Amino acid sequence: MCWSTEADLVAGSVVAGIGLVCLARVRRARDLPLAALPLLLGVHQLAEAAVWLGTEGRIGAGAALWARTVWVLIALPLLPALVPVAVWCALGPARPPGAEGPPVAGQRRRAGFAVLGVTVSVLLLAAVLAHPVTVGVRGHLLTYGTGVPYAPVLLAGYLLATVGSLLTCGDRQLQLLGVLVGAAAGLCALLWRLAFVSAWCALAALVSVLLLHWVGTAPARSPNTAGGEQ
Repeated sequence: MCWSTEADLVAGSVVAGIGLVCLARVRRARDLPLAALPLLLGVHQLAEAAVWLGTEGRIGAGAALWARTVWVLIALPLLPALVPVAVWCALGPARPPGAEGPPVAGQRRRAGFAVLGVTVSVLLLAAVLAHPVTVGVRGHLLTYGTGVPYAPVLLAGYLLATVGSLLTCGDRQLQLLGVLVGAAAGLCALLWRLAFVSAWCALAALVSVLLLHWVGTAPARSPNTAGGEQ
């Protein structure tokens, strides 16, 4: 797949459309944050289509600035907080409400990933707000400049919060999503190091359509039966 105005427009439209269907199938309020992920990532790809238009001089400078700012705000501050918090919300307590005693290990683990994600998100938001967003073209990919300090450390926390929360959540379907998103991260790191975030977000948008099936089957599952909660 090559990324371009047209490719991002088509991919974004398809994923956003699936995201709307995903939201329409939600039957539990706590599933809404995770069910909204395909729609968000679809909109994200549509924003990148507008960024491409800006690099080609087909829209004004103001519109181009808004497009790349929206793209970066979703990619950097929003996703590392949304994914683990959404997993935490969707799986909920792994014991009956009102039960006595300390939280089970899975519940503590999900809460830990949520705290990590929010922490990384706050640091990335501060960096984005402090520096102008720049964009460059490298072949069929875009590179974004944000002036993020300690980028390798924050990237590690970012991936741990997003991929780790899915891989260890105890729900087999979400774990599969985590495997695919993690594999996409590895592939993008190997092939498109300078445009890692752009490429990874695009692949994550495509695999997020697995949430359409997850939403439809979520009410039939509980954290105690989804995948061997500890």
